[in-house]
Amino acid sequence: MSELLKSIDARTKLAGTNKLEILLFFLGVDQRTGRRETYGINVFKVREVMRTPMITAAPDMPSSVEGMVSLRGALVPVIDLANYSGISATTPREIMIVTEYNGHTQGFLVEGVDTILRLDWSKMRVPPDMLTSQTGGLVTAVTELEDNRLVMMMDVEKVLSETTNIDNELMFRGVIPVDRPDATVFYCDDSSVARKQIERTLSAMGIKGISAVNGRVMWEEMEKVATYAQSIGKPASELISLVLTDIEMPEMDGYILTKRIKSDPRFNGIPVIMHSSLSGMSNQKLGLSVGVDEYVPKFEPQRLSETLARRLNGEDVPVSVAR
Repeated sequence: MSELLKSIDARTKLAGTNKLEILLFFLGVDQRTGRRETYGINVFKVREVMRTPMITAAPDMPSSVEGMVSLRGALVPVIDLANYSGISATTPREIMIVTEYNGHTQGFLVEGVDTILRLDWSKMRVPPDMLTSQTGGLVTAVTELEDNRLVMMMDVEKVLSETTNIDNELMFRGVIPVDRPDATVFYCDDSSVARKQIERTLSAMGIKGISAVNGRVMWEEMEKVATYAQSIGKPASELISLVLTDIEMPEMDGYILTKRIKSDPRFNGIPVIMHSSLSGMSNQKLGLSVGVDEYVPKFEPQRLSETLARRLNGEDVPVSVAR
């Protein structure tokens, strides 16, 4: 299985081309439906794939958290994705996908992995409302394979927010209001959890926000605003104070969105902040290379609010990439 990921470093070159590679995996046959669905996770977030090691149970954990394992001296929580997803599978979860988000490492138990698939973000579609409702927002994108299988991209951030402490009320207590009642932040993210956290941060700051589920929807909204601004003789920057964008999104990712904004003179003077759980140095540097003004990791409301306040107040001194 390590062969699947041996060239993962080279895959960072895909970023900025609106392409991605996803690792396909299975959670087992759902006894309720008799089907084995195919799921996907971005390879950028996968550290390794391994046989499930011995798991040590821990008290007072959510039911889908099986316990912990020791990986090279670090304790890593292990989440049974089938259990979490409500899938009544009877087959053992013999494979563990080790992932990393914002420096947080965790293991996901799955029935098995299939292959790594390269595709264009434009092939990833926003799931229909019925599917979103049935899965509680767990699926953020869907694509169809040549063999007619549907692959569902899981909202891993939602999984982590409900099984760990990365999203609790204490995180927002240090957010300081900003005296900018005229400011409006446009933000896009395919994760409902991430959008909610941004909304809570902006609300605590006293800032208005306009949201979108991906880069394509955000770009279309910005074009409408630019057209209106032109009709009333104002620059778009008076109506759009700042753009906050995720990287991974179906139909148009954050890199392509940033390229479009920065190459369009209608949007001159509008800062673009990249807000992502892809916290590797290569992703941050690539964001800066396509014109992103700054990079802020997800699930850090205080740091996000400090960055937004500084930019909204015109303090646009470049900040070095976090190490």
